[in-house]
Amino acid sequence: MTHHKAKINQLATGVPGLDAILGGGLPEFSFNFIAGAPGCGKTTLAHQIMFALATEEHPALYFTVLGEPSLKMFRYQQQFDFFDSAKVGSAVHFISLTDDMVDGDLNKVLERIVAEVQAREPALVCIDSFRSLGMSSQGDTHSNRKLQQFMQDLSVLMTGWQATTFLIGDYAPGGDQNPVLTVADGLIRLHQNVHGNSVVRKMEVTKMRGLSTVPGIHTFRISDAGISVFAPPQVDASTDSKSTSPTAIRVGLGVPGLDEMMGGGLPKGYSLLVAGPSGSGKSILAAAFLAEGARCGETGVIAAFEQRSMQSRGPVLADLIRSDCVGVVNTRAPGLSVDEVAGLLLTEIGRLKATRVVIDSLSGFELLLAPTFRDDFRESMARMVSVLASSGVTVLMTSELEDRYIDLRFSPYGTAFLTDAIIAQRYVEIDSRLERVMAVVKVRGSAHSSQLHRFHINNDGIQIGPMMAGHEGLLSGQPTQVDATHRAAKEEDGPSNAQPM
Repeated sequence: MTHHKAKINQLATGVPGLDAILGGGLPEFSFNFIAGAPGCGKTTLAHQIMFALATEEHPALYFTVLGEPSLKMFRYQQQFDFFDSAKVGSAVHFISLTDDMVDGDLNKVLERIVAEVQAREPALVCIDSFRSLGMSSQGDTHSNRKLQQFMQDLSVLMTGWQATTFLIGDYAPGGDQNPVLTVADGLIRLHQNVHGNSVVRKMEVTKMRGLSTVPGIHTFRISDAGISVFAPPQVDASTDSKSTSPTAIRVGLGVPGLDEMMGGGLPKGYSLLVAGPSGSGKSILAAAFLAEGARCGETGVIAAFEQRSMQSRGPVLADLIRSDCVGVVNTRAPGLSVDEVAGLLLTEIGRLKATRVVIDSLSGFELLLAPTFRDDFRESMARMVSVLASSGVTVLMTSELEDRYIDLRFSPYGTAFLTDAIIAQRYVEIDSRLERVMAVVKVRGSAHSSQLHRFHINNDGIQIGPMMAGHEGLLSGQPTQVDATHRAAKEEDGPSNAQPM
C-alpha cells in the first residue's frame, strides 16, 4: 500500500524577510501564536499578514478583546502602507468580543466566535489580545483547566473550518510550557530592547510544525511600510566566484600604478581591505574603485558609514550616484545590525546588477551598530563577506587604523582574515614632514609587489610615486614599514604571497 505525504500549502505573509525565516511561508490552516511584550509590534505583524492574505472570497476576521480599543487600534494601523481601507468591511472584518467576555464565560466567547466564523467562512482568524481571555476567567477555581479546554476546542474548530489562525498575547519569554502555547502549531516571539536612543526589535520563530525554519533570533524594523525582517543572508553553495584561477580575470582599482603592485589588478570576486589612519586616502581609493568600474560599464553599490555627505567624496562619485550607476545603502537608521545591512546591500546589488561593492568603513559600521550586535560583529561580518563573495561581486572595505609599528594590525576587530587582499596605507616622517606610503600586504593565491611606495593626493586623486629607499622607512629606530607590515600580515593571515616587482 502506497502512502502519500500530505502537502502543506504555504502562504506568502506579505512581510519582507519573514517567509524566508519560516522556511518558505506560513503553513495554511495552522494555529499560531504571536507572543511578546507590549509595544513590540505584535498587532502590526498580525495586521500586515492579514491585509496581505485577505480577499473577498477568502476574508479575514480580526477579533478584539479587552486590550487596545478597536477604534484606537484601527486609527493607528491606518498609518502603515499595507493598510488597505478598501478591504475593511469586505475582505477584512473587525469584531469586538468585549461584551461576550465581561463575565468571564469562555463558552460564551467561543459561541460568538463560532457564529461569526460560520456566517463569514473566513480563511484567516486573529484574536487580539488572547491573554485577556485567560485573565477574564481567573476568578474561576477551574480557570486553567477551562482555558486549556477552550484552546483545544478552538484549535479543533479552526482546523475543521480550514482557517489559518493567529492568537496575539503578551506572554513573557520562558513561558513556552504554558498550556495555552503548547497547543499552537507555530509560535513567533517578538522582543524589544532599548539601547540608548535606539530601539532594537528581534523576532524568533520558536516552532512551526511541518517546516524547517531558520533558527536563531532575527532583527526586524518597523517603518511606514510596516515590518521588515532581516534574516541572516545565506551563501549560495551553487555559486563559486573563485572557482577560476585568481589570475584569470582581474578588475582595475582606478589608481595608476596600483594594479601593477597588485600583480595585475584585484582578482574578480575577491574582497579587499584598505587599512590606514585617518586622512591617508582610504575613501578616495574606494571612490576610484567605483569610478573605474563605471568607466568599464560596471555598476556599483556603496554603504558609507562615515559621517559625511556623498558630495564631500568628490564630484565624480556624486555624479555616478545621481546617474544611478552607483547605488547607496541607507546607513543612517539607528540600531543597525550586520544582517540588515547585508540584506540592503543584496537588494541594491540585485536592482542595479552591481558587480562592485564598497563598505566605508568597518570602523564607522561598528560604531553605528546597536550595542547588542557588537559582540558578534566579527561572526556577522564573516557571514556577510561570504554571502557577497558567493554573489560574484568584488568588495572593497576600509578600516581605520592607528600607526603603531610594534603592534600592527589591519583591523581592530580581527576581521582581516576574512579578506582576500590587503592594502596598507601609512604615514612616515621624512625630512620633518609626514609622507603617505602604501604597500600591498597580500593577494591570496597570487604574486604581488612587496615594495613600499610613497603616494600623494591631488585633484586627480591618488598618485603613486616610486619605491621608497631603504633608509626612508626608518622612524626613530623603529622597524621599517616593509618589515613591520609583512610581519603583521604573516601573524594575522599566514604566509604572504608577496613577490618583488
